[in-house]
Amino acid sequence: MPLNLSLIAAPMVNQSDLPFRILTSERYGATTVYSQMLHPEKLLQDQDYLEFHRRDLQSQTHRTVSTVVQLCGNNLQAIVEAGKKIQDVCDAIDLNLGCPQQIAKDEHFGAYLLGRKDWPLVENIVSSMSRSLMVPISTKIRLCQPSSNTVELAERLQASGSSWITLHARTVSSRRRRQGAADLSQVRLLKQSEQLTIPIISNGNVRVFDDISKNLEYTGADGLMVGETLLGNPCIFSNRNLPDPVDISLEYLSICCEYPEVATLKTIQTHIRHFIGFQCSRRPWFKKFRSALNACSDLEDIELLLRVKVQRWRGQTIKSGSESDSESVEMEGGTDTDIFDLSLHGTSQDSR
Repeated sequence: MPLNLSLIAAPMVNQSDLPFRILTSERYGATTVYSQMLHPEKLLQDQDYLEFHRRDLQSQTHRTVSTVVQLCGNNLQAIVEAGKKIQDVCDAIDLNLGCPQQIAKDEHFGAYLLGRKDWPLVENIVSSMSRSLMVPISTKIRLCQPSSNTVELAERLQASGSSWITLHARTVSSRRRRQGAADLSQVRLLKQSEQLTIPIISNGNVRVFDDISKNLEYTGADGLMVGETLLGNPCIFSNRNLPDPVDISLEYLSICCEYPEVATLKTIQTHIRHFIGFQCSRRPWFKKFRSALNACSDLEDIELLLRVKVQRWRGQTIKSGSESDSESVEMEGGTDTDIFDLSLHGTSQDSR
């Protein structure tokens, strides 16, 4: 499938599951989606881990949007062999050179490979991936330290076989993922390099729809990647009004029902918390909502919480499962269970 890198849903740990990728792309405009960061050694050594993520990647039988799998690590052989395990269920494979988490620091991968001393290793990994795998290879990086080294590293990555480069224009910090605003002037410098001919993707500073065009105009980038903002507003690429938090939560749940066993209950709960919290985190009932959400044992519990309790807390009419998710009706008589029975019709969710 030809890759359209215009509007990209970023890889996010335990949040780039198939239902969320479908929501952000096929429903709301992302042109390419990334999987979460996968660990090569687990793909090679843990059969359950491999099967779970292969199921996630291949469950969408009629894909209309390209999917990129992101791998991490510093073991060349493991990364290449892991890539071979999943290359048939994706459209490209990305090497993570941007993860700022403490585990990346401890195990020396992600953004902790951006120091000049590790460049030969990184070049060898990208070169080996490019030669050994059937799909395109990309790299997602942060700013080097000093940032002036970033252009040179990008040129080396291109020479090693990276088909495009995504720059999250912040330096690495294991304590704080975001140290102030991203420095988009560094993306512009990357794009202005005469030596770089591959697409450059800008990542950072998108909070509302208008930020997309401003970012692209300023940086000259070939495409834009959005991460955390999508968790609260998965419709941002579509230039729609901010979605009703209960409606978008129910829409996501409906996709989870359509594609069971590709997202864990914990992942689903986290998405719902983001959807509701993005607009309602300062409401007096939000703490009570979080406790109730954590107590849910399956998708039916979550839907009941959204349709009945959250609506009541918001001062809105209860949403009946017999109506479309975008419509509200006033329920008279009956119990919460009566409303519940109208909706998922007994569909359950594996909570592994």
